Amino acid sequence: VQLQASGGGLVQAGGSMRLSCVVSGGTFRNYAMGWFRQAPGKEREFVSAISTSGGSTHLADSVKDRFTISRDNAKNTVYLQMNSLKPEDTAVYYCHAEAYPDSWGQGTQVTVSS
Repeated sequence: VQLQASGGGLVQAGGSMRLSCVVSGGTFRNYAMGWFRQAPGKEREFVSAISTSGGSTHLADSVKDRFTISRDNAKNTVYLQMNSLKPEDTAVYYCHAEAYPDSWGQGTQVTVSS
């Protein structure tokens, strides 16, 4: 399976950004999906996850009430809507398919300026 994340960039604190991840090479609707991030000098950390149907989601405490995960199974795409961004959200963001634990893709850089 291939994971292509996009939508990152530079934004000021308090701003919003929407990440997308297109999944190819597999049966997307069968995969629980997640977003992870890795800041410079830090380990990769969990951000959010969504079930195969989209009916169940989970967010890390650090992003609750600010981030929303969603998916469109017809487009093989998972999204991460990020609002009220903070400088500490700066990281490379990766999407991840639970069925393929070793596949991460190239990620997309998100930089939040203060």
